Amino acid sequence: MLKQYKEAIEKSNIISKTDIKGIITFVNDEFCKISGYTKEELLGSNHNIVRHPDVPASKFKLLWDTIKAKKIYKSTVKNLAKQGNTFYVNTTVVPILDENGEIEEFIAIRYDVTKEVFYKQELQRRELELEELNSSLEKRVQEKTAQLQELNATLEARVKKEISKNEEKQKLMFMQSRLASLGEMLANIAHQWRQPLTELNLTLFSMKKAAQRGRDEDLEILYDDSKNIIKNMSNTIDDFTNFFRPNKEKEYFKIAHSINESLSILEQLLKKEMVSVKVDIEVIEVFGIANELSQVLINLLKNSIDAFVGNSILIREISIKVKRDGEFASIEFKDNAGGVKVKNLYKIFEPYYTTKHKSQGTGLGLFMSKMICEKGLDGSINVESKKSTTTFTIKIPLESHYE
Repeated sequence: MLKQYKEAIEKSNIISKTDIKGIITFVNDEFCKISGYTKEELLGSNHNIVRHPDVPASKFKLLWDTIKAKKIYKSTVKNLAKQGNTFYVNTTVVPILDENGEIEEFIAIRYDVTKEVFYKQELQRRELELEELNSSLEKRVQEKTAQLQELNATLEARVKKEISKNEEKQKLMFMQSRLASLGEMLANIAHQWRQPLTELNLTLFSMKKAAQRGRDEDLEILYDDSKNIIKNMSNTIDDFTNFFRPNKEKEYFKIAHSINESLSILEQLLKKEMVSVKVDIEVIEVFGIANELSQVLINLLKNSIDAFVGNSILIREISIKVKRDGEFASIEFKDNAGGVKVKNLYKIFEPYYTTKHKSQGTGLGLFMSKMICEKGLDGSINVESKKSTTTFTIKIPLESHYE
């Protein structure tokens, strides 16, 4: 299972490792696919094997000065494939330090942005052609590629809960499910940023046109739009950073915070799949780890989205209600995604049990959610299905401070 998770993460990104001299020691299949070289050709070679001749030496000097100073380097890099074609990648290079704090190797994680860069260049080229047709002015070339950085930092989920020897199997499955969740969240980061990156590209292009035409009012509006887009992208990064911060100390937190965090992380996916989420939240504090409750809610949201798509549901609705129920805080999560068959309902929380295709689910998501509710929050999670609806009810005991 760990091997499959590792392969899933590697296949969603372009990854390579080098020693401190820049000699390649590892590449994944995605690196070979985009560069056109085989692993045999790449391993043992200097990383400048894919260096594009158009890129100035000063850029590589900046890269090496940065990572040798034990800092992370991020940039959009222009490379040259074996076949002679150009490709662009958003690149993050991370120095890996040994126990003495010395650099042991470098890991580079990339995301292919070739289509986006070529699309922007094509827009610029057509604008120049229109200017040439409508005027007798000398041809002016003002192409400059804006470098956009995409955070693709290495995230690590840590589980530090003490369990007895007869619970070792559950601990292993719990860790496996967190690793699978990490891969899903990396994909969510890429999805959350893809649309604003495109919007920012188009806004900057429009700013260029407004500046050339002397339209100061339009320029100011576009400038404010750009700031808002960048602010939203920054907030997205903060959401994901907070979600994976390895803080395992229990504390009092508002259930509403976990719900809002979950909806924020999956906001773009919910919009894409046209899912309506209605919330009715009573302000209640419980004792536990807010991030873990967020992870349970994200898993329930993702399961509902998959069910909506798999069952071809047209009107897609999710409701989340939070209320006080005696000595417990009750969270009711309900969707109209088609319901769950009775024969599946009794097995739904079992490890490795899933009704999805094996390429879409591991069968660990709801098992992990049950473990978090019972072990992490000292509560419970139950499910019932009627007609075309499914309802999950999470109950968390209220601590004495709330009384």
